[in-house]
Amino acid sequence: MTARYANVSEVPLALAVFLASDFYDHDDNPNTISATTLLKPIRQIVLPSRIPEGEGLVNLADMMNSRMGSAIHDGIEKAWLTNYREAMRAIGLPDRVISKVAINPDPHTLELNPDAIPIYLEQRLKRQLGKWTITGKFDFVGEGRVQDFKSTSTFTYMKQTGSDKYPQQGSIYRWLNPKMIHQDQMDIHYIFTDWKAALSKTDPNYPPRRFHKQSYQLMSLPETENFIRQKLMLIEKYFDAPEEEIPLCSDDDLWRSEPVFKYYKDAANANIPGKRSTKNFDNRQDAVLFMSEKGGVGVVKEVPGQVTACKYCPAFAACSQKDQLIASGDLIL
Repeated sequence: MTARYANVSEVPLALAVFLASDFYDHDDNPNTISATTLLKPIRQIVLPSRIPEGEGLVNLADMMNSRMGSAIHDGIEKAWLTNYREAMRAIGLPDRVISKVAINPDPHTLELNPDAIPIYLEQRLKRQLGKWTITGKFDFVGEGRVQDFKSTSTFTYMKQTGSDKYPQQGSIYRWLNPKMIHQDQMDIHYIFTDWKAALSKTDPNYPPRRFHKQSYQLMSLPETENFIRQKLMLIEKYFDAPEEEIPLCSDDDLWRSEPVFKYYKDAANANIPGKRSTKNFDNRQDAVLFMSEKGGVGVVKEVPGQVTACKYCPAFAACSQKDQLIASGDLIL
């Protein structure tokens, strides 16, 4: 079924076709679940199916990040499939190494060529677990090591917002085919969409280049299978449960930012909406210290961190948690 989008008139036709094109190999079997879905919070998995068709449509303009990420993946895959020999020569690799590279080889080819260097690209893996079919499509596997390309902001890297999810995803890929993926670590290749050279020279925590590799330890195969089984049990438990009984998304699930501690020299301003603080801090201790330096005059107010994940959640239209967050001011649309 073709996806539908909202607010399409905001996007010029030349871009709209790009943003509305989805080449992902979806599977409509209700008992098929992907590795990326298994990593989502329960509400985000079970609630989208309760939204009536035609409601809760995604704004077409909001697809830009997703489509840019897909375009980068497609470009990397095309380079390996059509130009790896020329590119490897251009970066100085000898022909004796290049000749051993085998792109997406079948097992028989590897048996005939034990010295081959296997490279797998964008392969869809499947494995049965009870009534469920678990699937996963990795980006890149080289010599048994799974690797993912993440086009994202520098904030995502610096805050390590994917430090739990990335190794879980890689572990599921390995569980799906431990013969193809047999190394105990995975690599994430960050490709930053907002990298600034000036910040790389002044902030020691800022990535030094527009790209960056980070390695993660994978879970063992038994740990991974237990993780999958536990998540499937939760999905089955809550799939038809009343919405109010489904566990709420955690602060990590909601991508909640750190709280801000605002110092108001005039304490009365702290309760006036829109009134700017005198100075903001990322911890209470520094805020209180600053207030004491000002003679103890004023007040320090803690403002909870904002959440952003709801804005991109397919369950948005059916979720009461987001309504509570909007009412509390934690979610600003």
